[in-house]
Amino acid sequence: AAAGGLLPWALVLAGLVAWANADSSARLAAELPTSGGAYAYGRARLGTPWGVLAGTAFLVGKTLSAGAVAWAVGTYLWPEAARAVAVTAVVALTALAVGGLQRGVAATRAVVVVVLGTLLAVVVGAGIAVVDGRVAASTSAGTPFDGALADPAGVAGLLQGAGVLFFAFAGYARVATLGEEVRDPRRTLPRAIAAALATVLVVYAAVGAALLAVLGPATLAASQRPVADLVEVLAGPGWASVVVAVAALAALASALGVLLGLSRTTLAMARDGVLPRGLAHLTTTRRLAHPTATRRSARAHDGDPRPVRAQLAVGGAVVVGLLLLDLPRAIAASSVAVLVYYAVAHAAALTLPGRTRRVVPVLGLVGCLTVAAALALGLADG
Repeated sequence: AAAGGLLPWALVLAGLVAWANADSSARLAAELPTSGGAYAYGRARLGTPWGVLAGTAFLVGKTLSAGAVAWAVGTYLWPEAARAVAVTAVVALTALAVGGLQRGVAATRAVVVVVLGTLLAVVVGAGIAVVDGRVAASTSAGTPFDGALADPAGVAGLLQGAGVLFFAFAGYARVATLGEEVRDPRRTLPRAIAAALATVLVVYAAVGAALLAVLGPATLAASQRPVADLVEVLAGPGWASVVVAVAALAALASALGVLLGLSRTTLAMARDGVLPRGLAHLTTTRRLAHPTATRRSARAHDGDPRPVRAQLAVGGAVVVGLLLLDLPRAIAASSVAVLVYYAVAHAAALTLPGRTRRVVPVLGLVGCLTVAAALALGLADG
């Protein structure tokens, strides 16, 4: 709503900031393949206070983010009882996350395939409908050359819109917090971050163009479930219900990723004594060697150690946040906190060897702080 017809340019700005964040995160992940993300990077490269700032920003931002995403699930599935559905979703996802990273990744992969397939069908359908003339394409999107940016309010709206859109971008580098739980992290993490960002950019650009073309900026800004509204225009309410179900699945997958990343940063901070050390405890499950083996004759095998206490604490914090959540403010505050987190990552990346590669961290640092300041001012203005 803040960006209005400048939504495409807000998306571009959010994407540029996200790309800079991905570049710095990938370089740091290759140099310091450990759990904790920018908390660990800031602590190692800048000193403990900066690491604590990044870790605190991450925990606050992502706790709000997980609550907001869970609330979206409730809004999609049962608007009249959105809070109860959101709390139930967080409890269920916490139980899944406690089961281990591999189980969580397998569930997320299955959902991603369904979501991407659905979005592809929606984008193609919107394009065909516009070309065939079945819907009138909106032509009210702004450009940087139509005078909108000459007004300071237009600039503020663009920056605030980019900040809100960044909320949807922020998960691409979450894998950097899982450094101890992937094979060959120096090679795997940078590639995973870059691939995730590229996929997100393409998908968001295509979906954003389809939404603007069919719904227009005014309808889009007022919609609580824009993709479903788009499908209802194109194919009727029946197919819109299918999109609602897929959107709920996508939100659940996103919330699961947030919970996993939160627990690993909590683990890293607890190990360093910033949070209670009890949260650093790793639980190792024991399983029988064969389904038919008796308890006495079977060999016990150690499973992967899991930060169960940290995961349960994170789930509890998200539930508490849900009970106090104001959704629009939570999204904006989450973006501010996460932008501060990435600002610390850029500052840490500036200390890495190689002067020729300092341009991106500098631009990323300025971009993060500028967008965060615009969002913070918007929150202060109510």
